[in-house]
Amino acid sequence: MYHASSERYQEMIYQRCGKSGIRLPAVSLGLWHNFGGVDAFEISRAILLRAFDLGVNHFDLANNYGPPPGSAEENFGKMLRDDLASYRDELIISTKAGYLMWDGPYGEWGSRKYLLASLDQSLKRMGLEYVDIFYSHRPDPDTPLEETMGALASAVVQGKALYVGISNYPSELAAEAFRLLRELGTPCLIHQPRYSMFDRWVESDGLLDVLSREGVGCIPFSPLAQGMLTDRYLSGIPSDSRAAKAHGFLQAKALTSARLQQIRQLAEIAGSRAQSLAQMALAWVLRDPRVTTVLIGASSVAQLEQNLGCLGNRKFSDGELDSIEKILSQE
Repeated sequence: MYHASSERYQEMIYQRCGKSGIRLPAVSLGLWHNFGGVDAFEISRAILLRAFDLGVNHFDLANNYGPPPGSAEENFGKMLRDDLASYRDELIISTKAGYLMWDGPYGEWGSRKYLLASLDQSLKRMGLEYVDIFYSHRPDPDTPLEETMGALASAVVQGKALYVGISNYPSELAAEAFRLLRELGTPCLIHQPRYSMFDRWVESDGLLDVLSREGVGCIPFSPLAQGMLTDRYLSGIPSDSRAAKAHGFLQAKALTSARLQQIRQLAEIAGSRAQSLAQMALAWVLRDPRVTTVLIGASSVAQLEQNLGCLGNRKFSDGELDSIEKILSQE
């Protein structure tokens, strides 16, 4: 039987999420990859429980995480029931709806019917009465924003979510969503955008400034750019890597000779900081006070522990930041 470490809260850093009463761990665990039905359950379980022992009490899911879709929530539900049930009130559990989950016109996007039906399915898969955060996973160009935000507010009124969030919304649309949610009495807790050294749209779009002004937390996903910002590609593209697979989020064509050169140069700076490239990349995202927590994935306990090592050195000198900017500005 699992018993959580009595020292689990001694080392982790917890940061205020926007203007809310919630504090989140500086590093949160995402179950996008490595927790589905195709993955080894005991490895997934070991990662999750080790994360909790190290103070990671926020677990991020979505209805379609797997594969197959829904299986990450099912597996998490088993771990929650068998290992973490007595710790439920210590956990922040989030899920989302927005991407394709089932056939027909009501199986994706942002309609009230889809969002609330999806949340009911997610709760059933995880064996929960409520989630702590329910997100609109992406904006819907064909559904009025009022309807989508109204559905999020209804989830709170119905007691099926404590807080709501949005993901992948650009700054102008996010600001309007925040206004609507405030009027509905359900202020937005958090925004989940893509953000890394190699993907900085949140800066050019002004999203980080909007979040700061509105008092909304920020939880970036893909901070390692689908693995590019790790030691994995320092010597090229390994045959068993994500980039070598024909169907994946990271394509080999993204790893140009110029990109590989950037990766190697960034790794040199990381080495001078006594960090791995992944640790430095995570610390770089966390350097911004507008970022509440950063989402990581892990395929092993060792990888989880290494990534959490980013918390040991989150400060950058002006010289280090200037050197990183010069590398990132290279074509």
